[in-house]
Amino acid sequence: MKALITELIWNEGIEELKQHGFDVHYDEGLWKKREKLLETVKEYDAIIVRNQTKVDQELLDSGIRLKAVGRLGVGMDNIDVAAAKNRGIQVVYGGHANATSVAEYVMAAMLSANRSLFQAAADCRAGNWNRKRFTGGEIANKTLGLIGLGEISHRVAKRAQAFGMKVIGYDPFINEYDYIVSETGVQLIQSLEDILTDADFISLHIPLTPATHYFISESELKKMKPTAFIINTSRGGIIKESALVAALHDYTIAGAFLDVLEIEPISQSNQLLACETAIITPHIAGLTDESQIRTSLLVAKEVVKIVNGERSLCTI
Repeated sequence: MKALITELIWNEGIEELKQHGFDVHYDEGLWKKREKLLETVKEYDAIIVRNQTKVDQELLDSGIRLKAVGRLGVGMDNIDVAAAKNRGIQVVYGGHANATSVAEYVMAAMLSANRSLFQAAADCRAGNWNRKRFTGGEIANKTLGLIGLGEISHRVAKRAQAFGMKVIGYDPFINEYDYIVSETGVQLIQSLEDILTDADFISLHIPLTPATHYFISESELKKMKPTAFIINTSRGGIIKESALVAALHDYTIAGAFLDVLEIEPISQSNQLLACETAIITPHIAGLTDESQIRTSLLVAKEVVKIVNGERSLCTI
């Protein structure tokens, strides 16, 4: 049995595969070498990827031995799931292994928006003592609006409530008896517009699909408070970047925390880089040592099951 890994994985996942008798080829830059990838994949029973490897019809056709595709994460926009199913190839994903890490990133973003600790520390090092300049605000009694009410939103909500925040949510696929509403206590809002106008922070937790492409654009940003921040840890393309640039330059909103972009890695020509109130990070919300050990182990274990003809609980 052979497994091909084309992007970054923690060593625990590799060792898990080897312990089950897999011959593992790991090249975290192979996703950049398309022709070599198409030739190499022919020899493997499983391929494990992140979000850069394009697992499309061409690659699946080349993988004549493939039984499993492992996704080190949850987003599927780089994988042709339908084509894989047509070929009898099962796609497994990282379940909720990185949900806590993403939730903590959202909390860090909100706290950072209100308390500029790094900027204050840098100013002190420069010989200043600007107490007035760095007077911050509290997130207690502020309103957090969650768009998409899945597992990550549930964990964000619990943490935000512990800080004394009011948490509201919008998701047309959730009803008042679902767990996040009835047990976690998120107030379900039926109108996207009401979420946008009421929230001090908007956090996006939805997949990128044709229906959610540019879900947040000019009209949505104009509905937000001028003091509000938007946080995107889901997928680039959900926010229309040109509209966001305009909103930040015009002070339509106070700022944005963006862990995902329409095109990754970021280009130096991206106009968001010129926006001082845009905090951009390199798709790291779910990247902590703890979450990546969990993700690597989970995906490796599920790939082993599929290649051995067993049932996996983490398939799409």
